[in-house]
Amino acid sequence: MSKVKADSQVKVHYTGKLSNGQIFDSSIDREPLEVKLGQGSLIPGFEKGLLDMEANDKKTIVIAKEDAYGEKQKELFQTVPKSELPQEMEPKVDMALMATNADGSERQLRVAEVNENDIVVDANHPLAGEDLTFELELVEVK
Repeated sequence: MSKVKADSQVKVHYTGKLSNGQIFDSSIDREPLEVKLGQGSLIPGFEKGLLDMEANDKKTIVIAKEDAYGEKQKELFQTVPKSELPQEMEPKVDMALMATNADGSERQLRVAEVNENDIVVDANHPLAGEDLTFELELVEVK
C-alpha cells in the first residue's frame, strides 16, 4: 500500500463541518474529490490531514482557521451606497452578491449589514474565521 506524500494524486471522500456540527460541504453523494497535492488547490490543513493516509483509511481532522481560510479581514468589508445597487434589488443580511473586478473576474460578496442609505458587503471567504472539521475517506493514491 502506498501512503499519501506531499506530491501525490489522490481521490478522497470528505464531509466538512463547522464547529457547531453543521455540514457545509460533502462529496458523499457524488464523485470523490480528485486532486494533486502541493498545487495550492486545497487549504493547507486539508492537505496536511491527508499525508501518510493509505487507500481505504478513514479519519477525522480538525483544521484551525489559520490553516483553513484565515481570520476575517476587516479591510474586506466595504460600505456601498444603496444608490449604486440595481433599483429592483432589496438587499438583506447574508444575501450573496457578485461583483466584477477590474480584470473582469468575479468575486462573491455577502451582505453583512443593511442600513438606511447604504449596505456593508463582506468579501471574505464564507468560511473565514471558522475552525473546520473534516471526515476523510481516502479512496485512491496514485
